[in-house]
Amino acid sequence: MRILHTADWHLGRILHGIRLTDDQACVLDQLVAMARDTSPDAIVIAGDVYDRALPPPEAVELLSETLARLAAETRAHVVIIAGNHDSATRLGFGAELLRAARVHLHTRFTATPALLTLEDEHGPVRIWPLPYAEPALARNITGNEAIVTHEDLFAHVLANIRTHLSALPRGRDVLCAHATVLGAQTAADTVDAAERPLAIGGAEAVPPALFDGFHYVALGHLHRAQRVGAPNVRYAGSLLKYSSAEVTHRKSATLVELDALGRTRVETLPFAPRRDLRVVRGTLEELLTNARDDPAHEDYILAELLDTRPVPDPKERLREVYPNILSISPKGLEGTADGVGGGRHELLEKASRSPLDLFAEFHAFVTDGEEPDEETRALVREVITSAERRRREGVA
Repeated sequence: MRILHTADWHLGRILHGIRLTDDQACVLDQLVAMARDTSPDAIVIAGDVYDRALPPPEAVELLSETLARLAAETRAHVVIIAGNHDSATRLGFGAELLRAARVHLHTRFTATPALLTLEDEHGPVRIWPLPYAEPALARNITGNEAIVTHEDLFAHVLANIRTHLSALPRGRDVLCAHATVLGAQTAADTVDAAERPLAIGGAEAVPPALFDGFHYVALGHLHRAQRVGAPNVRYAGSLLKYSSAEVTHRKSATLVELDALGRTRVETLPFAPRRDLRVVRGTLEELLTNARDDPAHEDYILAELLDTRPVPDPKERLREVYPNILSISPKGLEGTADGVGGGRHELLEKASRSPLDLFAEFHAFVTDGEEPDEETRALVREVITSAERRRREGVA
């Protein structure tokens, strides 16, 4: 039995004001090709299909196109669960109709997950999809007042599954879940992190020992592809690099083969992004010089400036050589004789950015991530130019 495991697509993601829809479409095209070439029996998508509960239209369209291609170009069953970024209602729309096309949407929590049973020459393979739920919701649905943490939630549901298994014939069992597993490497400690903590104070962590007995555990939520606790408990990682904490990640899908005894053979299938996300470091002049010989100058760039004095409008100057620069961090100003740090460091960082960039950031803040359209940018650019002209005339 072959299973293609992927997760954390975050369709609709905006990174520093840049919509990543075209980048996501490029990688999803590769995923469809992988599925076509490897002929999996099941494709498991372990949550966070969308980046937010109310996805933009282009994200919904991209998901629709991708699922249609997987249904038309492969014979795989596609199993999708909701993650903490997803709306159960919106992601689950049309679930009954999609089931006829071998697309199985599981977005609402139940005490015992709905079971999908597939068969190969060695017998049944059961896939148990467990969509994300807050412990309070699980407590209300199950009536179990002991469910306070995510560990409690998983312990309750997995105990129900094991009870159910006792009445089923021998087979191989795959769990699909969206969670933070104890011991995994997270990337939620950066300002632009795409991994939202599921709870405060460590109450989100689930010990990997809870998964004992499952032949494979397909996890979502954490964006680094990794095993946790055992070789068969794995995160597939996210579709793309979605934050500065992920620049060292190697993004991929995970191909899993289950033999007759449920032993796993795992292969990572790498994605080639349309544009990479990376960090460049140096003084402004060093970065300008190095960029001339940089073959990947169209990548998404996070620049760390090592100048020990503020430099005027560095982002616009770097944009001439790095057209897709996303942010500037004045690292050289930290710990200088001026004692720059904390809020003052942030003020200096903002002072080094153009007024148009600051407006775009404010616009995104008040519109839940929407970047200003070209007409709005042109109007603001005109206002800024007029104000700057008046300032110069006043000084003169």
